[in-house]
Amino acid sequence: MATTQVPVKQTAAAPAASLDFWRPFRSEIERMFDRFANGFGLAPFSSGRLDSGFVLPFPAVDITETETAFTLSAELPGMTEKDVELSLSGDTLVVRGEKRQEREEKEQNYYVSERSYGEFQRSFLLPESVDREKIAAEFANGVLRVTLPKTEQASPKKIEVKAAG
Repeated sequence: MATTQVPVKQTAAAPAASLDFWRPFRSEIERMFDRFANGFGLAPFSSGRLDSGFVLPFPAVDITETETAFTLSAELPGMTEKDVELSLSGDTLVVRGEKRQEREEKEQNYYVSERSYGEFQRSFLLPESVDREKIAAEFANGVLRVTLPKTEQASPKKIEVKAAG
């Protein structure tokens, strides 16, 4: 199984005031779309609206955590690593993709030409414990896997509880 590295672009953080105001609303709206879509059996995708007015599904994303890292896995069937862009701006990781499909069929009595285009974008607010300099991404078999290592300070520390008295 061949995997391909996907670069993660880092950009300067946007002004905090403009982002902070919309963060709670955006996550709630995304959760609302997810609940609505899942109720109609649209899993593993929920629907989102594009600027062009077309509806394109958001990719299904799983996030897991171990003692040393978070892992984000996104299902992107029919796409390649060239169709996917990752960027990190401040505390926000953005997964963006564009899918283009073209089909042309010429036969003796007919001609068919179909084109479809669509984009998606998902944003994830990273916890402070993620080591931003060590984020890595791979793409294989239609699945994007982003590894978000934790900083050493983020390792859980056990605190002893003593009996009073």
